[in-house]
Amino acid sequence: MKASRSISALALGPEGARDVARSLPDEVPVAVTVNGSTQAVMMCTPADLEDFAVGFAFTEGFARPDEIEQLDIVEMEAGIEARLWVPDAIAEALGARRRAMMGPVGCGLCGIDSLEQALRDLPVLPDGGVLGYAEAAHAPDALRQHQPLHDLTHAVHAAGFLQPGKGIIAAREDVGRHNALDKLIGALLCDGVDPQGGAVVLTSRVSLEMVQKTVLLGCPILVAVSAPTAHAVRVAEAANLTIAAFARTLGDGGRLETFTHPQRIDRSQIDAA
Repeated sequence: MKASRSISALALGPEGARDVARSLPDEVPVAVTVNGSTQAVMMCTPADLEDFAVGFAFTEGFARPDEIEQLDIVEMEAGIEARLWVPDAIAEALGARRRAMMGPVGCGLCGIDSLEQALRDLPVLPDGGVLGYAEAAHAPDALRQHQPLHDLTHAVHAAGFLQPGKGIIAAREDVGRHNALDKLIGALLCDGVDPQGGAVVLTSRVSLEMVQKTVLLGCPILVAVSAPTAHAVRVAEAANLTIAAFARTLGDGGRLETFTHPQRIDRSQIDAA
């Protein structure tokens, strides 16, 4: 399946009406199955689905990458199945927390069958990890250079991984911001990238689930163009995750606001000015 489709539209304006062709992102139901049992159904952009399946399985606690014996992406008439095959003992353990849901792109927590699952305990990240102020503030602009589907459609989110001194080394796009992050996490895990040595960069707001996924990845810094929710800040504070939001370039400089653990943003450039 293609990630985008050309759709006809009627453009209306002061100059009158005219037919136009627009490239729009596609979204299809993607069922994540483990040993033949459906664990979740999400609406996704049909690209980088192997990365999505690995990242989703990891952040939802289904399976680690090294526990996945086989992964098949199968197109079907009604959508796509991402079929994971794991040892039987792991598959049996999933029965207690199985999800059967259709997750809309705006909310990644819909369908979880208990409040305890939504507010699950997170590990506390170790200290360490520093990102220069300039790199943090310019991170969204750097990510923009890795968003071809956004350039085509203007309708998708992106998540990228920034390594200090190297820029964005990986990025993934999707109609759902949490799907984009799962795709990125899957790519990083499969490539063996050390998450402690950089920052996750988002084109979206910072919701609770985005914090949870970043902490589970083991990345100490989360940079975003939009605001975090108050609950996301509370959870990030407890998990020792740095949230730097409202990051943007202004002329030759930049601006951002740190909501938790600001010591990871090196302000020496500012202080020396």
